[in-house]
Amino acid sequence: MNKPIEHVVIVGGGSAGWLAAGIIAADHQARAPHGLRVTLIESPDVPPIGVGEGTWPSMRDTLHRIGVSESDFFRECDAAFKQGSRFNGWRHGGAADEDYYFHPFVLPQGYGDTDLVAPWLQRRGDVPFADLVSFQPHLCVNGRAPKQAGTPEFAAVANYGYHLDAGKFGVFLRRHCLEKLGVHYVPDHVTAVNSHENGDIASLQTKEHGALAGDLFIDCTGMQSLLLGGHYGVPLLHQKHVLFNDSALAVQVPYEREDSPIASQTTSTAQRAGWIWDIGLPTRRGIGHVYSSAHTDDEQAERDLRAYVAATGGPADMPAPRKLTFQPGYRQQFWHRNVVAIGLSAGFIEPLEASALALVELSAAMVSDDLPATRAAMDIVSRRFNEAFTYRWERVIEFLKLHYVLSGRDDSAYWRDNRSDAAMPERLRELLTLWRHRPPSRLDFHRIEEVFPSASWQYVLYGMGFRPDRAHGTRRIEPQAAEQQFHAAADLTRRMLRALPSNRELLAHIRLHGLPKL
Repeated sequence: MNKPIEHVVIVGGGSAGWLAAGIIAADHQARAPHGLRVTLIESPDVPPIGVGEGTWPSMRDTLHRIGVSESDFFRECDAAFKQGSRFNGWRHGGAADEDYYFHPFVLPQGYGDTDLVAPWLQRRGDVPFADLVSFQPHLCVNGRAPKQAGTPEFAAVANYGYHLDAGKFGVFLRRHCLEKLGVHYVPDHVTAVNSHENGDIASLQTKEHGALAGDLFIDCTGMQSLLLGGHYGVPLLHQKHVLFNDSALAVQVPYEREDSPIASQTTSTAQRAGWIWDIGLPTRRGIGHVYSSAHTDDEQAERDLRAYVAATGGPADMPAPRKLTFQPGYRQQFWHRNVVAIGLSAGFIEPLEASALALVELSAAMVSDDLPATRAAMDIVSRRFNEAFTYRWERVIEFLKLHYVLSGRDDSAYWRDNRSDAAMPERLRELLTLWRHRPPSRLDFHRIEEVFPSASWQYVLYGMGFRPDRAHGTRRIEPQAAEQQFHAAADLTRRMLRALPSNRELLAHIRLHGLPKL
C-alpha cells in the first residue's frame, strides 16, 4: 500500500484524454528523467465524438498551464472567441429578436459591492438585466472580439472562452503532449484488464504491446467507460427524470459568404422538444438539435433542424446530420480503487452551457493537483475527489434545469413536463423559494471553486423573466450606488465598441501574424 505512484496510464484520447495527459505531464515533469511517467493508450479505430465545440474561459488557463501557444491553437483548431451564450425563444417561444437574453462571461459591473437587482427592478426593469449591468452582451450583438491585436496571448479585455473544432483540438493536443510534454503514446486496442489480488488494476492487456502496467489509471474511454463502468461496474446515476434530452443531430454548415460575421457567443434556440445550438468557427458553423426522444421523433427533429438552418442563411441542400444518443447521468463514484474517470466515462448531461469540457478540465486539474504520492494516500484523495465531483455534477444539473423550469412556453408537452414538480430537483426548488425575496448570492454557493458563480444564476434567472416578490425584504437599498455601476457599464460599452475589432478581423490577424506572447 506504500508503493509510490510513478506511472499514470490514460486509456482513451480525444479532448478528455489528451487534456488529462497534458495537465498531468506538464505539472509533474514527465519529460524529466525523475518525473512522473504518463502513458496514453488510444484505439486507432475509435473516432472521437468530436461535437463538443464550446469551452468556458477556464480553457485559457488550461492551455497556458500546459504551455500551448494560443496563436497556434487558433490556427490549428479552427478556433474562435466565445464570450457567453445567447438564448432565443426560451422565455415564451417568441421571435429571436424579441425573446432572447444573454449569459455573458463577465461579472456584472460592481457585482458583490453593490445591490444591483432591486434598483434595476425599481428604476430600469424595462431593460434586460444583463444588458444593463454588463458590456459583454453588446459586444456579442455587434460581433466584437474580446481583445485587440496587441493584447498578449491568453490576456483579455473582455473575459472569453473558445469555440473550436473538437476533432482538430484532439490532434493538436496529442502533438503538443508528445513533442513538448514527454507523454508516451501507445496506439493499440485494450483487450483485457489484469488485476492485483487486492482488486486494483495491475495492467491493461493490449493487442500489439502486451501488458501495460501502471499505478493509476484514468478512464477516458467515452460513454462505454471501459474501466470504471465496464470492469468495476460502477453504475450510472440516470438523470433523464430531471433533464429529458437524450438525442442530438449535428451538422456542419458553410457561411453564406467568406466574410460573413463570426458570432461571439453560442446561440441556443429553443424548439418544441429541445433546442438548437449554433456555434461560429472561422470556416463554418457547427449546428445541432438536442431533443428528447420521449417528446419527438428523429424525423421531426431533423425537419426542425433543417428549418432552422434554412432560416439562418444555411444551404438548402444541407447534408444529412450525424445522429448521437446519450443517457443523461453521472457515475455513482468517479474514482474507485486506482481508476478515475474523466470526460464522458464519468457522465454526460447535455450540451447546454458547455459544461462537458469544463468538467474535464476541473477533473484533470484536481487529479494533478492532489496526485497521491502512494497507493495508501490514494484512498484519501479518491474520497475527496468523489465528494467534490458529486457536488459539481449536482450543481450542473440544477443550473441547466433552471433554464427549463422558468420557461413560460406552453406549446408542447416537453415544456410543460419540464415544469412539473416530479422533474424539479429539491435543492433547486428551495433556492427558487429563497430567490423570491433576494437574489442568488455567495450564501447559496459557498465553495471557493463553484462550477457556476452566483452571478451566472442571476443572469439566467432574470433573463428568463423571473421577478422577486420583494427584491431584498427589509435590506437597505442604495439606488445611487447602483446607478453609478449602470453608468459605468454603459461607458465601458461605448469605449469597447469603438476600440475592439470584429471577431473575423482579429481572427484573420491572428492567422497571419499571431498574438504577442505574455
